[in-house]
Amino acid sequence: MQQRVKYYQTGTFTVGNRLLDEEKRTVQATKERNNSLTCGHRACQGCGEALGARFAIDAAMNAVNNKLIAVNATGCLEVFSTPYPESSWRIPWIHSLFGNAPAVATGVAAALRARGETKTRVIAQGGDGGTVDIGFGCLSGMFERNDDVLYICYDNEAYMNTGVQRSSRTPPGARTATTPPVGEHPGNSYNQGKNPALIAMAHNIPYVATASVADLHDLEDKVEKAMSISGARYVHIHVPCPLGWGAKPSNTIRLARLAIETGLFPLFEAEDGEIVDTTPIRKQQPVDEYLKLQRRFAHILKDPLALETIQAMADRNISRFNLVREMEVTNNG
Repeated sequence: MQQRVKYYQTGTFTVGNRLLDEEKRTVQATKERNNSLTCGHRACQGCGEALGARFAIDAAMNAVNNKLIAVNATGCLEVFSTPYPESSWRIPWIHSLFGNAPAVATGVAAALRARGETKTRVIAQGGDGGTVDIGFGCLSGMFERNDDVLYICYDNEAYMNTGVQRSSRTPPGARTATTPPVGEHPGNSYNQGKNPALIAMAHNIPYVATASVADLHDLEDKVEKAMSISGARYVHIHVPCPLGWGAKPSNTIRLARLAIETGLFPLFEAEDGEIVDTTPIRKQQPVDEYLKLQRRFAHILKDPLALETIQAMADRNISRFNLVREMEVTNNG
């Protein structure tokens, strides 16, 4: 596991930038960054997906000496970065349908292999709707064949591009256009949805990881590690959406951090179907600290039973992934 840099080690909140030794800086803090997703895109203010994609693709480019082809499913990332006839991408980039990005990327990888091109690598990417719902069959097929593709899912927990409809990654109780906060059980249904990282693990592929825009060092490390491995790989990145979540754009990173610190979004790595590392929570937070910053959960805050249910879900994650660990105390006296 990479040694994580703490704020107090530099005496500033500019972690990842100039006050760190060069070998500890993120790719974005170096002059070698590629700026794969550059200026001019039309993402909303505070968009977590734009930030996640910028760091993830630049980290991948850095890992493979800028020899990378990206296949992008239809969705927010595609729409805001390529309004015809413009594009904010500075890499070979292909737009696919909503559901077939894994299949298209598999074809690109096969074409490169047929040409004897071994240095150029392939990434497929999409949102949670295109990944976990519409494209799930293609993704499972890519995993089952162990195709040499890294798939990155940018999870903003709904179909944001088409009007904030529920996806199978929408949290329990959340308000969306298709799960309004009305009736006996307002908001999204409980005990439904999918955990794609765990499903990817069930395919026994070489590498699976979860990451977050709250920890960009960790995100870059995991993408770079994934690019050092051959075969099918999956990285699931949590990217808050201010518009769809009803949150302030200035709270994007705070929300991403609270999702981790409450236990609602565990960070972990798995190799060949087995978890090999989890990121412990530094300071555990109750779920209401996370929920109260989002209008999509306003009705939940008035329902003690619903709050208790969501807290129980977070507590199960904490137990399952061993996210809260007691400090070892050495007694020298």
